[in-house]
Amino acid sequence: MTSARRGKPNDMKISVSELIVRYLERLGVEHIFGMPGAHVLPIYDHLHGSRVQSVLVKHEQGAAFMAGGYARVSHKISACIATAGPGATNLVTGIANAYAERLPVLVITGETSTYIFGKGGLQESSGEGGAIDQGSLFSSITRYHKLIERTDYLGQVLNQATRALFSRDPGPVLLSIPYNVQKELIDASVLDHLHIPHHGEQRQTQSGPIEALERLLQAASTPVIVAGYGAIKAGARGDVARLSQALGIPVASSLKAKGVVSEGSQLSLGCLGVTSNGDAYRYIVEHADLVIFLGAGFNERTSYLWDSKLLAGKKVAQVDRDAAQLNKVFKADVAIHGDIRDVLTELLALLESDAASHGLASQRLEKLRGHRHAAALPEDAETAGKRAQFHLMEAFFAGLAARFPEDAMIFDDNIVFAQSFFDVSHANHYFPNSGISSLGHAIPAAIGAQFFAKNGPTFAILGDGGFQMCCMEIMTAVNYKIPLNVAVINNASMGLIRKNQFQLYGERYIDCDFVNPDFKLLAQSFGINHRKIESVADLDDLFAHADLEGSINLIEIMLDKNAFPTYLSAR
Repeated sequence: MTSARRGKPNDMKISVSELIVRYLERLGVEHIFGMPGAHVLPIYDHLHGSRVQSVLVKHEQGAAFMAGGYARVSHKISACIATAGPGATNLVTGIANAYAERLPVLVITGETSTYIFGKGGLQESSGEGGAIDQGSLFSSITRYHKLIERTDYLGQVLNQATRALFSRDPGPVLLSIPYNVQKELIDASVLDHLHIPHHGEQRQTQSGPIEALERLLQAASTPVIVAGYGAIKAGARGDVARLSQALGIPVASSLKAKGVVSEGSQLSLGCLGVTSNGDAYRYIVEHADLVIFLGAGFNERTSYLWDSKLLAGKKVAQVDRDAAQLNKVFKADVAIHGDIRDVLTELLALLESDAASHGLASQRLEKLRGHRHAAALPEDAETAGKRAQFHLMEAFFAGLAARFPEDAMIFDDNIVFAQSFFDVSHANHYFPNSGISSLGHAIPAAIGAQFFAKNGPTFAILGDGGFQMCCMEIMTAVNYKIPLNVAVINNASMGLIRKNQFQLYGERYIDCDFVNPDFKLLAQSFGINHRKIESVADLDDLFAHADLEGSINLIEIMLDKNAFPTYLSAR
């Protein structure tokens, strides 16, 4: 039973640790990922029987990645918890990733009691007397952080934390609570003064010349939409598709927005980016006269290191709910600050009333078909040979798209192969390892997501180097009976490093090759299924017969360590 259900009225005194658990419940937090330690046991004691389910992980970094995966899928506040000192420091990489992804993750950490600050307490991180300063450590990767040394301002702290978590530009919030403060008493009525925004309360109304955007569209011969994750986050997938179909405008996506419209459909150009197959890039450079950015930041990957040819001689329009993104790396002819779905709804209404727009779609589609016909010419022998090196990866993603055209969640740390070979449908959910691109992210993030979205298959795709950073979190999936498919690319190498040393450092290989464990025996020790993929026939059998929705599977895909993608990842 929760404390509230034990019959304690809000004017009673309760412990700070109980108040924190009630606060989590008020925020709608359903799961908190972490590991107990002496300095957070009072909070754990009140989690016992509360509506918030604690999830025991194998390493605190996994807890932070799980919380991030949960927030990314649910668009809700998630939470993680760790003890003082090493518990908190182990969270840093995952919280940095959540900060880069603007995910609302509430971080609860313990601390030594205030009366021993500066005296060398075990795992102390108060910043006093030579102890590490946890606040400074997290200051650049949180939207708000506070070491709570007294109870008299706790209400203000929780309001500040809530404001940061629910803001239009959210991110992680850290509350560090000393052990003795957790045990102090406080009025339960503090929670009655919290302002928790209702869903949609902070919706941004558009500001900017929508009519000017309509005029650009009417005047353009070959416009292209570049849709980013902002379009998905705004719930505008359907609106992007309707605009594309109404005017015959092809859509390229950023890496994070793969599937914003179904890839493989006649108006999809696929993914735009340095590790993609280049189709979208070539079409924009060779044909586009107007590029419309919808919630796309035009970062290094999407822009091919800000290649000037992409936008040269073209009109540019940009719609984004984040004003800081407008005109950040290019000057837009039309820049609109607002909710993408609202802007597209108004734009479509304007176009619907304009008879001149109705004949444009067929003309533009004809030009797109001509480009596709030219692009479909046979590859030269060298290009075909390079593509053949990755035939298993191409076949894997083709099989994944065919077997699961909807309701699949794919967390991908590798991204290189998916960007070229994986046609993501609008009904699937592809989550590339963006943020700070940390290895060891896919498995815990996929597990965290499964605590929210339990329907449909979930895949974590990663290389064998990243796998060894996080593979023990598979046991978290085992412990909580979370179905999961882990596809590990086995080339016994840090592939990106080896590729760079091949391309840029005269094949002077150092610290890129290693010996892998026997993945079959490892899977057996975990008590999960194992599949080794060495041929297309193995893949056919996998997708035809394996239980990929209700069990935990380790899928080992073999790859030659000397098979290198041709793109340059460093300059």
